[in-house]
Amino acid sequence: MADEALSAGAAARRLGVAVTTLRTWHQRYGLGPSRHEPGHHRRYTDEDMGRLQVMQRLTAQGVAPAEAAAWARNAPQGDPARHPAPARLDAAARGLARAALRLDALGMRDILCATVAQRGVVAAWTEVIAPVLIGIGDRYQTTQRYVEVEHLLSRAVTEVLATTQRVADVPRILLAGADEEQHTLALEALAAALGEAGVACRLFGARLPSTALLDAIGRTGPAAVVLWSQRDRTGAVDQLIRVRDAPAPPVVIAAAGPGWPDGDLPPGITRLTGLAEAVHLLASI
Repeated sequence: MADEALSAGAAARRLGVAVTTLRTWHQRYGLGPSRHEPGHHRRYTDEDMGRLQVMQRLTAQGVAPAEAAAWARNAPQGDPARHPAPARLDAAARGLARAALRLDALGMRDILCATVAQRGVVAAWTEVIAPVLIGIGDRYQTTQRYVEVEHLLSRAVTEVLATTQRVADVPRILLAGADEEQHTLALEALAAALGEAGVACRLFGARLPSTALLDAIGRTGPAAVVLWSQRDRTGAVDQLIRVRDAPAPPVVIAAAGPGWPDGDLPPGITRLTGLAEAVHLLASI
């Protein structure tokens, strides 16, 4: 019955767990029964059971109980199998995620600095930074919360990547966000990885208008231009075509990020699909 409310014993049998497990989840994590009937113990409603199913699924996947409970309490109701789960993270990523959720800026910087020093920029980005950012983004989609966490973490990542050693050579690589594109953290990772590899670049950052981009190309004569688009609405290929058709076009014109259209790009445009690939290509020019 859609409005059925279950006792602790019945709820435990339906989930296939011990009653003591339900009591622990109730006492420690606040995932208890919500229906109260005078003269009876509280009972588990359908919504309560949905939260318990999320808790059960995530803990079975190896998510820490406190983390799983946070997801369960905030998850929208519906099919528990469709609720996004945080990706499994390595130790550094778990530490970074915990520091981010505590809004511990110093802790985040310490972890980021150590990870970049030990693994290098490419591995730090792909194994630690990007998975944590994706996990926080998933949390936002589920709960409409944690925007402040994403902002503080992004700031910490920017500050740490900016400290990566830069070379003194004249830059021959130009990196910029597409027109009106505000999300360029991955482009900052590329600039840092290039610097680590001894390749100088100019990073113009977010929201570079096409006219300004063409002016910069004309004044600096780069060998390669990389345009980053995070969102579909900023991935207009005419920006790339204008660079290709400039009087003195770069040798390489690359589209990076998920905002560019799927399928083939216009002739003369290279699609970059990963940080390591981008560093290898640009370092070889």
